[in-house]
Amino acid sequence: MLRCGQMMLAQALICRHLGREKMCWSPPQSSSAAYGSMHSHRSALGRNKNTAGFCSGWKPLLLIIPLRLGINHINPIYIEAFKECFKMPQSLGALGGKPNNAYYFIGFLGNELIYLDPHTTQIFVDSEENGMVDDQSFHCQQAPHRMKIMNLDPSVALGFFCKEEKDFDNWCSLVQKEILKQQSLRMFELVQKHPPHWPPFIPPTKPEVTTTGAELIESTDKLFELEEEFEILSV
Repeated sequence: MLRCGQMMLAQALICRHLGREKMCWSPPQSSSAAYGSMHSHRSALGRNKNTAGFCSGWKPLLLIIPLRLGINHINPIYIEAFKECFKMPQSLGALGGKPNNAYYFIGFLGNELIYLDPHTTQIFVDSEENGMVDDQSFHCQQAPHRMKIMNLDPSVALGFFCKEEKDFDNWCSLVQKEILKQQSLRMFELVQKHPPHWPPFIPPTKPEVTTTGAELIESTDKLFELEEEFEILSV
């Protein structure tokens, strides 16, 4: 799940510094027709070409909403609203998966979710003598995987990126229109002010590190008193 979070953060950084038009992905030719009608968070590519300038007082926002869409299995009542989130121009996809398998979901096709698998390994890349980097392994070499949406674990997290304040206002309008007003059982709430029955919000502060713990060790020799406690494995 940590790797999936890094993938979502990377997408947010692409939106922030390069714009959404840089997020295009072209599947292999043999499967291009199958993905022609794919709905994903890339549906908004090219809508906003302006990558310079921000509203005064506004900082780019990466919004992650953790949700529980059921007890043991995802509740079918949430499926349509869940899919609507991928259509929003601010969407970064979703984090989730199955027990012991975390995936980064980037869209859907019918009743199937399209995802990238963080367990896929790539060849190590090092810079060349001229400073160039062969970034071929940085990109998808094959079509993303798919899974039935009902097989999804109910614990998920939605991701959204709002570069400017108007993007956030537009996201709020879309949530009100497409998600909150079309179903009785809502995935999450959107309120104007901090609810009075909630505990007060205390912004997190950076912890002060006063010790590294190294001074508590009198001697490193005592860390390895018995060789029998360790086993050397040959590769």
